[in-house]
Amino acid sequence: MTQKSDFPYLHGFSNTEQERLSKQAKFAEHTVYKNINFSEQRNILEVGSGVGAQTEILLRRFPDLKVTGIDRSKEQLATAKKFLESKNELTGRFEFKSMDATKMKFDGENFDGAFLCWVLEHIPRPERVLSEVRRVLRPGSPVYITEVLNSSFLLDPYSPNVWKYWMAFNDYQYDMKGDPFIGAKLGNLLLQQGFKDIQVETVTWHLDNRRPKQRKEYIDFWHELLFSASDQLLEAGRVTEEIVEGMKREMEQVASDPNAVFYYSFIQAKAKVY
Repeated sequence: MTQKSDFPYLHGFSNTEQERLSKQAKFAEHTVYKNINFSEQRNILEVGSGVGAQTEILLRRFPDLKVTGIDRSKEQLATAKKFLESKNELTGRFEFKSMDATKMKFDGENFDGAFLCWVLEHIPRPERVLSEVRRVLRPGSPVYITEVLNSSFLLDPYSPNVWKYWMAFNDYQYDMKGDPFIGAKLGNLLLQQGFKDIQVETVTWHLDNRRPKQRKEYIDFWHELLFSASDQLLEAGRVTEEIVEGMKREMEQVASDPNAVFYYSFIQAKAKVY
């Protein structure tokens, strides 16, 4: 079962989940980072650094960068520290702090950029996080945010257990005060917190017979993401064992279907502080 924590997280904090997060970061890297550019920054804040998977990508892609990562989970931060300390070329370029993102323990205008990826969806008051991000950024600093839009998911052929599981997945996250649809709201949130030069882009994964190998990779990736929440959903009584087993069976069937379609869109926003 999932490990307990002092705050809710849909996917839990098991070793398996930590490994999945690292795999997920690498899997989505080429699309998530396509339009992210920190080449002019030197000291950025990463909110929700988790196991350090995104931190490693940031440091690798931008060799002049130092990243300060914050997260509320000490389990995740311990994994992140161990992971990055194993890479000698990154020595001295990162720091992790256990911290509530709605009450950051930093002075104002402390960083020259900020990065948030798949984190606001889990936070009950995302506007407070963005307010704090704005406070700790220097004028002219960019912030990049990548977030979910779970209403966009489509899998064909129709898979009833996958659909029941997906609805329970989103309902449970929403009831935990998260927001599985927050991506579409990033423009409004950034405006409300006084950010400027706001740009919002929809990024779509649409895989069909044109790219069968890549389609199977994405379906298998999505299967892992769904299954990562199964213990939580079962324990909360949101799904049954039959639905979980049905979901797994249907995902495997669709992954091998020669005419399958996988579709999902997420949202990326860029803004600046002035």
